[in-house]
Amino acid sequence: MNIPRHIAIIMDGNGRWAKKRTLPRITGHKKGVDVVRKIVKYCGVIGVETLTLFAFSSENKNRDNSEVTLLFKLFLSVLKQEVKKLNKYNVKLKIIGDMSLFPNEVQKTAAEAQTLLADNTGLTLVIAANYGGRWDIVNACKQAINSGIDAETLNEQNFAQYLSLENNAVDLLIRSSGEQRISNFLLWDIAYSELYFTDTLWPDFDTGEIDKAIESFNHRDRRYGGRSE
Repeated sequence: MNIPRHIAIIMDGNGRWAKKRTLPRITGHKKGVDVVRKIVKYCGVIGVETLTLFAFSSENKNRDNSEVTLLFKLFLSVLKQEVKKLNKYNVKLKIIGDMSLFPNEVQKTAAEAQTLLADNTGLTLVIAANYGGRWDIVNACKQAINSGIDAETLNEQNFAQYLSLENNAVDLLIRSSGEQRISNFLLWDIAYSELYFTDTLWPDFDTGEIDKAIESFNHRDRRYGGRSE
């Protein structure tokens, strides 16, 4: 079976999972973290090179303040708890997005975790936190301008180096929970991605769902704008 080099996942449905069980929304988010642990480990085992997870969108900050605060605390707690395990499994960590929204302690812990795992050579785990695809492109434009790049020599290839993923295109994009939209995620990087949507809520997601998505990926005809033979 052909394993996608780069898988990205929009982890959707934590709140609805909790609501169906008359539980607080944060309980759904905590259950979702348990699923992340399993999926990260599994993707490393099957040979995925990069796994990008949409943890916190730039629009999520518009949610109820109490939920946003709890999400910040959960993010900090997970970073502190998981970094040693990630190191054990040779995982490299990269966090993308506008981290200025987060409390200083979260920013400091995130920077330390990335530094600790920087030399690992296994799966690259990318966490998108306070991330938006439009923000990414605008931010890349600012960086390109500040670098002094000449407009005549600017092209898709050298522009992509200024994006958060640095020209690491996504092969397979998965979204849980039944929603069938991109939600401003990796707009440049998914230009030729295969899309896979499942009704499964993220807390119920498991390695079997990854297998189904990869099986579907293997039946796609990736033409990149060309024609089939």
